Amino acid sequence: MFGDLMGMMGKIKETQKKVEETKVRLNSVLIDETSADNKLKITITANRTIKDINIDESLLDDKEALEDYLVLTLNKAIERASQIHETEISAVAKDGMPNIPGMDMF
Repeated sequence: MFGDLMGMMGKIKETQKKVEETKVRLNSVLIDETSADNKLKITITANRTIKDINIDESLLDDKEALEDYLVLTLNKAIERASQIHETEISAVAKDGMPNIPGMDMF
């Protein structure tokens, strides 16, 4: 029994390490999101850190339009980054979890 418990604890620690390594790796996964008319481009990491924003000159004359573009495009970028982040972390966590009867977490 204790051997199984120790094995499970080791597997959990190994999984935690892999999750942390995955989070670090996701800092280098870049997602580009553009507005429908390509006037705004956002680059964000899979950890949801904004890396770059490119704005077409024509948007600089209209504050309200620029704000709308930013909100829509940033939300799309964050949504995509969140999906990638959650998929990657879930895969690592699920793969590394010990098989405990009655504890199907995923």
